[in-house]
Amino acid sequence: MNKVGKIKNNPAGDFSVFPKAYAAALRRLDTPRKVQEFLDRGLAFNDEEPGTCLSPLEVLRLRKAHCLEGAMLAAAAFRFHGRRSLLLDLRANSRDDDHVIAPFLENGRWGAVAKSHFCGLRYREPVYRTYAELARSYFEFYYNGRGEKTLRQYSVPLDTAALRPDWLYSLKNVFFVSRRLDAVRHYRILGKYPEKELARADALLYEAEVLGAGKVPLTRRHPPLYSSFKTARRGREMV
Repeated sequence: MNKVGKIKNNPAGDFSVFPKAYAAALRRLDTPRKVQEFLDRGLAFNDEEPGTCLSPLEVLRLRKAHCLEGAMLAAAAFRFHGRRSLLLDLRANSRDDDHVIAPFLENGRWGAVAKSHFCGLRYREPVYRTYAELARSYFEFYYNGRGEKTLRQYSVPLDTAALRPDWLYSLKNVFFVSRRLDAVRHYRILGKYPEKELARADALLYEAEVLGAGKVPLTRRHPPLYSSFKTARRGREMV
């Protein structure tokens, strides 16, 4: 792909500063499902220390992203294709990390695209009536290494139109995005339900989510799509 040189100020916040190869990459991501497949298959997980907050342009250049960076790339792809460009924060307790997803609307229902080590914290089909219902769908799959279910709050969706335009293309870290997400209104998930009553996540679920059958981190594997599986079984026979 093209090298990125010095980028001039782009107050309109459009994609004119993106090199042709990167703009072409966004052009191909014209559905949420394609965006998710790119996050899963096209990008390494960014676990660089100390932490980063790469713009979508830098994510495309470096070919890596953590959850916020992946959600921002998804939001950029949605914006590129004329969709609403949103970010939604999932806030954990003090014993786990927060997560960020890129929600979208299809036929009045909410779905989401996301980057994560955990399979269950990624894509959601657009079947949820509200963004609150969408956010709560992540609860059972949101747990730490001890199996403790840790999701506690979700934010209102943040429209990226409210951000400085250089969130799209800055060559420097854009930590102002995470600060803005932290500042928007959040709602509690548990309500009055006591934390001590929460069951631990099943150990086999954890193994399936993180390691896979080959005991290799999913971030280093590229499993085939379901359509590529050679099996005589179909539909409910596979359940």
